[in-house]
Formats: sequence, structure tokens, C-alpha cells
Amino acid sequence: MRHRQKLLVAGAVGALVLGGLATATLPASAATSGCAVTYTVQSEWSGGFSADLAVTNLGDAMSDWTLTFDFPNADQQVTQGWSAAWTQSGSGVSASSLGWNGSLGTSASTSIGFVGAWLDANPEPASFALNGTPCTGSTESPTTTPTDDPTTTPPDGPAPQLSVSGNQIVTEDGEPYR
Repeated sequence: MRHRQKLLVAGAVGALVLGGLATATLPASAATSGCAVTYTVQSEWSGGFSADLAVTNLGDAMSDWTLTFDFPNADQQVTQGWSAAWTQSGSGVSASSLGWNGSLGTSASTSIGFVGAWLDANPEPASFALNGTPCTGSTESPTTTPTDDPTTTPPDGPAPQLSVSGNQIVTEDGEPYR
């Protein structure tokens, strides 16, 4: 019976060692991101204008969103907005989703807009970002490529002689094996 226990222990240890060598870490899937924005000045008058924005999510679905952009001129301001919570700091503008339009599936769009004021000129914003991702009209892959964990090299030399002593696995010298 003692010989059978040794064989079982040796087989179990061998399976653990080989199993450890064959294990690979699978990279977590990264979210695809991308967006497109159409900015349209609907009406313009001396010192003011109204603009509509069509925001399209080209990436994975999201449950809430924030669109950001910068006005080219420091004197351009959002004075009243709709379909988003609008804030402005300097030339930077943010429009955050509301409870009813926060969910934006892949290829889904939402329309928002605002009334604005200007002094010298009213150029359109050059770029937009949705939840921090630049809206280029295409999707972006993750910026870093996932890598596999390094393979563990098996120890040199023969496998140790192991046996069972009570409720422990021990080496041929009687020392507990870890």
C-alpha cells in the first residue's frame, strides 16, 4: 500500500508541475472606443448663435457619457443648453448625459444642442472627445497590446522523491514538501 501512495503522490505532483507549465494568462478583453460628432450651427446673429450636435457612439455600449470640446475663441460661451448638463470653464466645454439619454449603444446616436454667445468671431470647435476618447469617426483599439505571462522554466534535475507521512507530503529526508 505504501508503494501505491508514493505513486499517487508522484503522479499528482507531476500533474501539478506540468499543469503549471501549460497555464497561460488570457488577456482581458479591452473595450473598443470610438465616436463621431456632427456640429451644425443652426442659426447665427450678431453676438449669438445656436448649435446642434449629433453624437454617435462607434465603440462598445455605454451607460453614461460626457462630450468635451474647446471653443477656438476665448470669448465664445454656452449660454443655454438642452438634452445634456452643460458646463464651461474658460474655453473648455462639457456636456454630460442626463438620466433619459445616458445609455448609448454601439452605433447609437443622441442629439444635443445649445445657444451660445460670441464677441469677435464664431469658429467651430476643431475636435471633440466622448468619455475621453477623441471623436475621429472611427474606432480605436486599446493603446497597449496585452502580453502573455513569461513561461515558468521547470527546475533542473530529477523530481524529488516524495511520500505521505500522516497528513503531509514529505521529501525523502522527511522534511515537509511545499
